[in-house]
Amino acid sequence: MQHVNQGLTVWLTGLSGAGKTTTAVALAAAMRDRGSRVECLDGDSLREKIGRELGFGREDRMENVRRAVYISEMLNRHGVTAIVSMISPYREMRAYARAVLPHFLEVYVSCPVEVCEQRDVKGLYAKARRGEIAHFTGISDGYEPPECPDMVIRTDTETVAGNVQRILDAPALRRFLPPW
Repeated sequence: MQHVNQGLTVWLTGLSGAGKTTTAVALAAAMRDRGSRVECLDGDSLREKIGRELGFGREDRMENVRRAVYISEMLNRHGVTAIVSMISPYREMRAYARAVLPHFLEVYVSCPVEVCEQRDVKGLYAKARRGEIAHFTGISDGYEPPECPDMVIRTDTETVAGNVQRILDAPALRRFLPPW
């Protein structure tokens, strides 16, 4: 297939600690190795750089998603693939992203909450369980798994490299990659 001169957004959604950012970074590296123009947009980094005033209530989370969608849209227009790693816990948030972004691949990064807690080096799950963190997804706030994601990857049973290869092999993504 011929390389399309417009970018794609790969949206990685899942619980905190599921492996979204790890997968995003590895996917970006693999795509760059194949000649793609790609940028990672991490939900935590976006909050730190352009969303410090945002909390973790539903509307503030939606605003963080809106900002990620806006940046992704600009990157896509210039032929850059955006890889967004963001909890985006509610289906309406991901539906908004899909509606606004013309080339969108939703990847559900599936991992049991118990495994996410084991991976949690910052101790956020423990703090949330003690009631020290309000609106913590998966503990004191809900996560609505995608009903019809374009792809599901498992990070508790599959390797990062294997998951990256599965994403690279997705027909929706291959249209946006230079041939290799």
